[in-house]
Amino acid sequence: MQIVDREGTAAEAKKLGLKDGEFEMVVSHLGRKPSFTELAMFSGMWSEHCSYKNSILLLKKLYSDSERLLAKPGEENAGALKINDKQAVVFKVESHNHPSAVEPYQGAATGVGGIMRDIFTMGARPVATLNSLRFGMPHGGGELSARTRYLLRRVVKGIGDYGNSLGIANAGGEIFFHESYTRNPLVNAMTVGVADIDKMATAKINGIGKLVVYVGAKTGRDGIHGASFASKNLSKESEEERSAVQVGDPFLEKLVMEATLECIQKKLVLAIQDMGAAGLVSSSSEMAASGGVGVRLDLEKVPARETGMVPFEFMLSESQERMLMVIEPAAWGAVKAVFDKWELDAAVIGETTAGRNLQIFMHGECYADVPADILSKKAPRYEREQKAVAAKPGAGDLQQLEQLIQKWDVITITRLFAKLLAHPNLCSRQPIYRQYDTDIGLRRVIGPGQNGCVVRVPESPSALAMAIDGNSYYIAVEPYKGAQHTVAEAVRNIAATGAVPLGLTNCLNFANPYIPENYWFFAQAVTGMSDACRAFKLPIVSGNVSFYNESEDGPVLPTPTLGVVGLLENAEHAIPAAPMDLSANLKLFLCGKFLPSQQASQYHYSEGLAAGTPLPTLDLDAEIAGAKKMVALAQTGVLAAALDLSAGGLLRALCRMAFAAFESTGAMPSLSIDMSVLGSGLADTKLLGETAHTYLVATTDANAAKLQREHCNLFPIVKLGTLSREGGLLSLGKNSIELESLYDAWAGGLREYFG
Repeated sequence: MQIVDREGTAAEAKKLGLKDGEFEMVVSHLGRKPSFTELAMFSGMWSEHCSYKNSILLLKKLYSDSERLLAKPGEENAGALKINDKQAVVFKVESHNHPSAVEPYQGAATGVGGIMRDIFTMGARPVATLNSLRFGMPHGGGELSARTRYLLRRVVKGIGDYGNSLGIANAGGEIFFHESYTRNPLVNAMTVGVADIDKMATAKINGIGKLVVYVGAKTGRDGIHGASFASKNLSKESEEERSAVQVGDPFLEKLVMEATLECIQKKLVLAIQDMGAAGLVSSSSEMAASGGVGVRLDLEKVPARETGMVPFEFMLSESQERMLMVIEPAAWGAVKAVFDKWELDAAVIGETTAGRNLQIFMHGECYADVPADILSKKAPRYEREQKAVAAKPGAGDLQQLEQLIQKWDVITITRLFAKLLAHPNLCSRQPIYRQYDTDIGLRRVIGPGQNGCVVRVPESPSALAMAIDGNSYYIAVEPYKGAQHTVAEAVRNIAATGAVPLGLTNCLNFANPYIPENYWFFAQAVTGMSDACRAFKLPIVSGNVSFYNESEDGPVLPTPTLGVVGLLENAEHAIPAAPMDLSANLKLFLCGKFLPSQQASQYHYSEGLAAGTPLPTLDLDAEIAGAKKMVALAQTGVLAAALDLSAGGLLRALCRMAFAAFESTGAMPSLSIDMSVLGSGLADTKLLGETAHTYLVATTDANAAKLQREHCNLFPIVKLGTLSREGGLLSLGKNSIELESLYDAWAGGLREYFG
């Protein structure tokens, strides 16, 4: 077929983001030089962001076995697992890091919008969204601290405004602060939806002679080269590429969601895909390649909001709130009627054809004619050089709390505890999540600020628990073991609610993969994560890789973010972080192997000590046994409250339980702790060190004996103390400190940054 567009050049390929030698690969695949439009399409589809060219070989080794699995990872827009015979949970997490660093409000907002579309394109109605955020330290003076506070406020507002306007509850999340994220924040968004299995949609085209239909917002020039922008380091030059950042409209997205779900429910859709990274070229080429068919597009038929757009701009635009559907010709009238009802654009812009080429026409002239699978499946695949980074030994154990307790210096103890609890990584997240609508949809069972959040499954007595976690601090010390710790902590968050973990989605945020040390961290973390998931029999069903997270200051901490979803057969069995009834004193127990360590702890970080080896002991058999025990205890109603131990150690878990009770009842309870049952060792380690496979639980006198009968080698149970209704004291043996001053420090840690 005669192509009217001029030829692209090797110099243009490099400017568009293709690596050395890749222009020659394109020429070899095509048997000719590409047109400029074709070259632009390759630059998007062969970018790191779309092709996963430096990660796919390792990702294929990830554990993904499950009888509940409805789609293999990467086959559809998101992961899907059976909840029951009729319903599925659909979920995924993705990054929007570079856009959020350049334009934090729109970068974060469109990240939420994009992950929502991945869920409802599969016929699932979103029921909750979560987020994982990473920023530099917000306190202090100077330009960088001020910039961090600006990024923090604008990202949170972007997430809140988009989710609130869309009407999807923001049910939970996490945030972590470290100097490495100062210029390159991380913004990861996760959405969970529920679908009827018999009405789920696919991205795979089936058959020729079908109509290709564009629906949703009009196309503009925003977001052009967004995929390429996300596939290189942040610099002063890249920060000026604001045209690569999309602009979102949540109210329009709400209309697109309702119209799309209506068409899917009416079974009018043969295949559908969101126009995400690389826009129209990615959705059309991936759908064509998955179905083994060709697609012809006539770009003059694409609804546009700007004049004079040329073919490569139409193909690479990442304008938001757009979908690409494939339908039967006979269904066009019904589809058009649905989108007319919702006052949205819908246009037939092409058809599926014999052969396997993606053909791009405009006003009858051909600008591109490329085998679709070359664009979407034949990108180069690399496994980069690795260079191991020697782990540094941690600082010696601090003994300041031990000395303070021995002489009982209540003022200094209180000051030490308050300093730790006020640290940005350990304090209350209320100033953030109170900007989100966490109740909309009336599905909430357990909201943000506890372990995992829990939401009801529509038309079912069951509930879904969900959490998002990432311990980049551990992974920077020992990436393999740190990744296993991260999986284990995510599982504990789910198990602490009483839910059975079902599956995991990941967002792998790492630095430039062409630097051997960076790639070693990536490979070690991926392997550790997969091995831990295999031990838990927890499938990885979807995910995202975000490389090039570094700036002129260097790389961010290696940050794999893990989202886990679990199932409660009965929503009434969900365990909160604080007892609902404090009318009678409750007993506190430590459940699981309590093996605290100060190394790589937030206690050390708050005291200015660098993280180092060894990480806390991790016994995966104990983690597996503990998760199963927590589910069984929830089903029998033994537990009044539960929290897993993680960052901040036992002290933070105790205070979180007391503070949650205070916020729900208005009365500050008292905690009485028997330090002697924690074994030998420093008070600093026992109270402020961190441990895996351990839960703090509360139970009534009547249920205490039932709990203790679950004691075993892998799940030891120790009576720790009591939780009483009033008094407001934390008693460590015979001496006490006031909880109110600790609460003020904890509650106010982030407040000043949000006015």
